[in-house]
Amino acid sequence: MSYAIMSDTSCNVPMRLLSPEDIQLVPFSFYPKDDESAIAHCIDIDSFDGPAYYKEINSGRLYNTSQVTPQDYYETAASYAKKGLDVLYIGMSSGISGSYNSSLIAKNMLEEEFPDRKFLFLDTKAASLGEGIVLLKAIELRKEGVDIDTAFEKLSYMSKCVYQIFTVDSLRHLQRTGRLSNAAMIIGNLLNIKPILRGNEKGQIINIDKVRGSKKAIKAMADTYDRLVKDAGDQVVGIAHADNQEDVDYLIELLNANHPPKEILTVMYEPVTGSHVGPGTVALFFLGDEDVRSH
Repeated sequence: MSYAIMSDTSCNVPMRLLSPEDIQLVPFSFYPKDDESAIAHCIDIDSFDGPAYYKEINSGRLYNTSQVTPQDYYETAASYAKKGLDVLYIGMSSGISGSYNSSLIAKNMLEEEFPDRKFLFLDTKAASLGEGIVLLKAIELRKEGVDIDTAFEKLSYMSKCVYQIFTVDSLRHLQRTGRLSNAAMIIGNLLNIKPILRGNEKGQIINIDKVRGSKKAIKAMADTYDRLVKDAGDQVVGIAHADNQEDVDYLIELLNANHPPKEILTVMYEPVTGSHVGPGTVALFFLGDEDVRSH
């Protein structure tokens, strides 16, 4: 192994794919809104009981989250540096979390303590499998013998090409985390209006459309994929969901109809991101052109 690769649990990539490559994930934390002492984290989504968690949220129990501290980043990266390895970190979007800034504080600490090592930290401007597909590409590049500087350059470009689009089952979770106004929440819930949201160039979440009904929302996402995807047959497309297999199956059917990808990686949202988007959410992540995020 010529250099180490690390990421965070926002990437949503199962550890069965990461452990054989010695990829460590820095954990985000979550806890019930009414019990800050019950803080927890989820390293491996394969062991996460998503249906039970999202059933809890649907029954009215809410969860809060906390960002990763500089010390968390430092300890993970330092464990590699002590072995004489340079470190490439694939990080969650700075547009929706302050955790990437915490990683930069850790980076300064690491560079001071390990002056002979390289620490290249990438803000993917993405989350969930948007971040995850960049991480998987990083692993692929390392296997191909690509050096850390060239890999960082290639992955920085790739991050600009990641398109993230999703829809939610209930608007109240987006409203609770500051995504929508109370008025939009009430109108949406009453009329079964489903927002279509995407990640922009800064990695922020913006609302781009609204449709009536979940099937139309999934169809709108698939239509966007057909319009913007580039070289579908050569890429891994990601789908993350919050216990909504029915809509996932429909989305997969639509993706394979016109521009089938090489592979579709489907995962359950881990609890931290899931607490923000809420039960029923379905998200799609794929690669387009360099300016795809402006569409």
